[in-house]
Amino acid sequence: TLIGTVDLKYDDVSYATVHQSAFLRCGMMPVQPIKELWWFKIGASEERVYYYDPTSVDAALMKRAKRSSRDNTSLEIHPTHLSDEGEYKCRIVVWDNTGNSTEPSVPISKEARMMLKVNVPPEKVEITHLTSGRNLSLRCKSEGAKPPADILWTKTSPDGVETEIPDLSKTREIEPAGELYDTAEQIFYQLEENEMIAKISCVVRHHNTNTTIYKNITFVSPAIQNALKVTIQRFAEPVLYSSIENQDGQDNKAGLVKISADPGFKVPYNTSVTLKAAAPGVFPEPRYLWWVGDQTGIAGRELRIDNLEEDKSYYVLAENPLGRVVLEVPVHITTSDYSQWNDSSRDGDVNEGDTTEGLDTGAIIGIVIGALIAVFFIGFAVWYWTIRDGTQVFSPKKEKPHTIDEETVPFRSTEKPLLRTISTQTLEGRRSRREPSI
Repeated sequence: TLIGTVDLKYDDVSYATVHQSAFLRCGMMPVQPIKELWWFKIGASEERVYYYDPTSVDAALMKRAKRSSRDNTSLEIHPTHLSDEGEYKCRIVVWDNTGNSTEPSVPISKEARMMLKVNVPPEKVEITHLTSGRNLSLRCKSEGAKPPADILWTKTSPDGVETEIPDLSKTREIEPAGELYDTAEQIFYQLEENEMIAKISCVVRHHNTNTTIYKNITFVSPAIQNALKVTIQRFAEPVLYSSIENQDGQDNKAGLVKISADPGFKVPYNTSVTLKAAAPGVFPEPRYLWWVGDQTGIAGRELRIDNLEEDKSYYVLAENPLGRVVLEVPVHITTSDYSQWNDSSRDGDVNEGDTTEGLDTGAIIGIVIGALIAVFFIGFAVWYWTIRDGTQVFSPKKEKPHTIDEETVPFRSTEKPLLRTISTQTLEGRRSRREPSI
């Protein structure tokens, strides 16, 4: 642009990226001595940004502003804020004597106006998904960009070939968020039979800031360790099979199927158990099917087992469009219910207070003490009734040193031998003492 005898070169619109440097061009051709340089930001009023007087003052009224190193009149702002966007004016005052050195120099003021546009790259990218078998619903959202970002979708094969997904079934939304914009795009994709995909990518492109962001969803099939390919009658085709007893959990491979049990895989008799299946990193989300023996399968991530009475092996299928695996899950009984032997007298009736855990230590000690007390009282009763009837188990009477008279022997079979014997001895003694006096 030519203004008077001074050629000012400037850009009608300049672009900058937030947090980087902004350059506002305002140069002279040819270069002439500067008397003053002013920069203003135009708003409700002119806000002074920078002032330069080569004789004394070089003042940045905006601390982030300075004269450009490219020339003496252009302006640089670093770092750029979103609030820096707007219209700017540069004013240059030069000396001009129209080439006549004998005439006094005359100050000439020249001005130019320009716009500064501040671009903001996407601050955040999120991808969400819903799956139902081979049908995928994918949604990608770019937040906080200015101007709005563009979104496209690609798929990558296992051998690394990336192709764009046609936009036949896409829906796009742009929502303002203050001075910024959020862009969301949703696609519906159906996996073809035996289609192998390593990943699907949401590619967010922001051309104004030369920014590209990939947000990937990696396709992973369920996996197990130490797998064997076996034929199971329940399925038409062979499947990969293993047991949780062959899973060490040390493999970092994505997609390993993991089984947990609450309260555990070894439980007391008649305990209820909940089995849970998970496959971290598997996409699309697998479906699970549980069964035992020839019973009908139960779909879902969890299986509830009520009142387990014997060791059993349960089976779970984890399947997504990329593959399927089967895990055997043995659950063991650790203790027996001895109380069931005493239940026959109750004709199968079970009271709410019954316990299947057996007798504890305190109950056993109580039974032993009760038995000892019972034995003590029975012995005491026998001893008491023996003494009362006159029958001695052992005789506390002291024997006399002389031999008992034979005359006492026939009386031992009488009802009260002790009393009769004493009476006889006394009578005979009296007779023998009286005879000499006759």
